[in-house]
Amino acid sequence: MPPATRIPIVDLAGVRAGDPDALARVAREIHDACTTIGFFYIVNHGVPQAAIDAAADAARTFFAFPVETKRRAAVNKRHRGFNALGDATMYQAKRPDYKEFFSIGLELPEDDPDVLAGQALRGPNNWPDFMPSLQPVLYGYYEALAACGADLLRAVAVSLGIDEHFFASRYTKRMQRTQMVYYPPQPPQSSLADADQFGVAPHTDYGCITLLWQDQVGGLQVREIANGTWVDAPPVPGSFVVNVGDLLARWTNDRFRSTLHRVINASGRERYSIATFYDPTYGATVDPHDLGTPAAESRYEPVAAGDYILGRINDSMGYRKKLAGEGSTA
Repeated sequence: MPPATRIPIVDLAGVRAGDPDALARVAREIHDACTTIGFFYIVNHGVPQAAIDAAADAARTFFAFPVETKRRAAVNKRHRGFNALGDATMYQAKRPDYKEFFSIGLELPEDDPDVLAGQALRGPNNWPDFMPSLQPVLYGYYEALAACGADLLRAVAVSLGIDEHFFASRYTKRMQRTQMVYYPPQPPQSSLADADQFGVAPHTDYGCITLLWQDQVGGLQVREIANGTWVDAPPVPGSFVVNVGDLLARWTNDRFRSTLHRVINASGRERYSIATFYDPTYGATVDPHDLGTPAAESRYEPVAAGDYILGRINDSMGYRKKLAGEGSTA
């Protein structure tokens, strides 16, 4: 039996099988979830369990290395690589997040036209020389999540009353980012100041949709929009947690809700997760008018997806602030 949760569970099996009735049903379920809590689980998503298990094992192996070793793959200007404790501070949080993470993106060679043109966040990944086994495992997972994200966006499109293939042309060279995340056990909260420490402080995600694998430790919480209370998003075996990001909320003119969420690892155990931010091509135009919003009712001006995501990364990552101070525009 899955754990009790107020967050809906959506079965993608029929969507993947090409069943039009299942696509319509799933679209309704997604619409209900995205216009209320902004979160849902997906099961029967098509990502092989072996790929998930291998990526999770790789994360545990990677984060067990000494921090001095992990810094040999320190995050670079393309937002690829290792981020240590203290490298990320969400919005108005009083303390940096209590986590480490390692980021990858779409693997592009140095002679790719967008890389040569200096497009931000593009290029080859920053794989660790001390763990050569990580690249095939994590990039295999990355590609499997891309296929899952494409299936999911077909249902999202139908849920918005537009052609199911609308998003495909906006994802030809996706800005997908995948992060392995490690949360050390948080110290007990013995004072008011300690209550300001989070594994990840309350925030909304930057991009279009997020697909999250989480281990069995728990700690993810979602803020219900209707009453402002925090509800648990417990681990559901065989699932990914999916949430609307700010870019999709903007695209839908806020019909879909990008919801605050946080992580508090009060378990006394190490927690691992793998977050995939499934986002469009850098130059894809995000315009509410394209999803049926009349121009007179649009709350947002058109924006390039990559420019928006880059701006949000710059606001939250400590190393980006340092680059900005040095005059970098990467």
